[in-house]
Order: sequence, then structure tokens, then C-alpha cells
Amino acid sequence: MRTYDSRTAASVFGSGGWFKATASEANGTGCVEVNFSSDGLVGLRDSKHPQGGAFAFTPTEWRTFLTTVSR
Repeated sequence: MRTYDSRTAASVFGSGGWFKATASEANGTGCVEVNFSSDGLVGLRDSKHPQGGAFAFTPTEWRTFLTTVSR
């Protein structure tokens, strides 16, 4: 997993393509957004701070992350 500052994240993932995770809370207190880049990276960011940084996962790291948090 890598962490990108907002400028680098914007160049890797662009400004569009972010969507709220289906497990995010409807009241907006625990929301994350996900983005799939054209080169296979998966971005994860806080929807309340979209101009902040983003975590970037390889596909294998993303599968591991999802498996771990869904336990």
C-alpha cells in the first residue's frame, strides 16, 4: 500500500471516478470513496476530505484489505 498526497492522488486517479463504498454509513459519519485507476491501482480516500491524500492498493493488496476488514 502506498499513500499519495492530494496532488499525486489526483494525477493517478483523476478527479472523477470516485464512488462511495456500499458499506459507508448513510448518515455520512463513516464514508470512504473508492476509485479504480486505469493501471490497476485501487484508491481509497475519506469522502469528507476529498482534497486530502489517498491510499493506493495493488489488486492483491486490495483483496487482502477487503478480506481482512470483512471479518
